[in-house]
Amino acid sequence: MIDLNADIGESFGIYTIGNDEELLRTITSGSVACGFHAGDPSVMRRTVRAAVRAGVAVGAHPAFPDLVGFGRRELAATPEEIFDCVVYQIGALSAIARTEGARLQHVKPHGALYNMSAKRKDVAEAIARAVATVDEDLILVGLPGSELLAAGRRMSLRTAAEAFVDRAYEADGTLTPRHLSGAILSGPGAVAERALRIVRDRHVTTRTGSELALHAETLCVHGDTPDAVSLAAAVRLSLEQAGITVAPLSKLV
Repeated sequence: MIDLNADIGESFGIYTIGNDEELLRTITSGSVACGFHAGDPSVMRRTVRAAVRAGVAVGAHPAFPDLVGFGRRELAATPEEIFDCVVYQIGALSAIARTEGARLQHVKPHGALYNMSAKRKDVAEAIARAVATVDEDLILVGLPGSELLAAGRRMSLRTAAEAFVDRAYEADGTLTPRHLSGAILSGPGAVAERALRIVRDRHVTTRTGSELALHAETLCVHGDTPDAVSLAAAVRLSLEQAGITVAPLSKLV
């Protein structure tokens, strides 16, 4: 059994990013932007409503306050500032979710915040403490073997390791920086094959050709990746044809 997630709700005002309506037909969990790197109150509400209608579990996707950089630039924020930002964003989305009859399932940091929390204990602790303070029933999502998941376990949170089917990996298990060639994968067939290998064999081939052990409870397709809809559909079809059940995180961890 595996969860299939995507980052959704990343439009802003009159600007549309991704195709959430189509993605929601395929994924089982959606991480909704909370207004700091993308999204706004109306986009958040519409996204949650669409997810509820599609039967997709909803989670918060908090980020650094960086609309211009789409949350993918590291900011020199203190752990306390990170704690406050994460609490603020979870709280906002949680309130909107309640108006649509939903409750948040998980929290998955976005972009630079996610990558920093994989390696920096202070960042990871701030995020995990924020999640536990707001709602100790939330599932914390992060990279396998990351400081973030370790911090979540110390806070007695349920945690879920995440693998990316549309991103390249480095030998140390981190994601290949986006500015490097080959960082973003394309082609439904190749991405679906990678997803199957992660779930069945618990391995992935890194950018340099080495083999990396990788165990995950959830697979991610980035909502802003070109052809995200076709990639997610190919992944789900491939998993189900292999007899692998695709279900929301709450049924796995």
